Amino acid sequence: MAYVCEVGSGRTLYLDQVGSQTVITVASHTAGQQQQASSTFPTGDWQATPEVYLTTDGAVVKLTTDKGIHYIRVHGSSIGVSEALSLDSLQQIQMQQATGVTTAAPPMPPMAPMPPMAPMSMGNMQMNANPMEMQMGNMTMRMGEPPTMGAPTPDRHFCSQCGTAVRSGDRFCSQCGHKLVD
Repeated sequence: MAYVCEVGSGRTLYLDQVGSQTVITVASHTAGQQQQASSTFPTGDWQATPEVYLTTDGAVVKLTTDKGIHYIRVHGSSIGVSEALSLDSLQQIQMQQATGVTTAAPPMPPMAPMPPMAPMSMGNMQMNANPMEMQMGNMTMRMGEPPTMGAPTPDRHFCSQCGTAVRSGDRFCSQCGHKLVD
């Protein structure tokens, strides 16, 4: 028999008996995110409905089984056996019987795909994700294409002094003034 209860804002506690073992799952769910932690304890067969009590830092589960009374402390995503403790000052939470609930939290619906990323620019650098490409000045890199190696194309000329691109008819470099060789 499986049971479920809310133990805080966006936190759900699932209890299930599998044979003589107790499975406890804590699921935290917020917008767009879900986390869960499960632990299994050899407690014996339940003799009564599990009881859950709120504490200042989580919850305590009290299990009455054929092997005695067991206390299991739930703190955040941590689940562990606890020593016997007084539950008199703690608030009891009502458990609901859950039919067809597994020991795991229900799955989150799939997220909608993200829209394509717009090209980004910063100074003389541009990046684009579709296709994956980056440009900086006169240099371009693309994913999936082999780099082109070898000498620069004949229509591209560079100053031998500073490396600035120059036009084929230039006699002097516009950057450093160096006399260009024909």
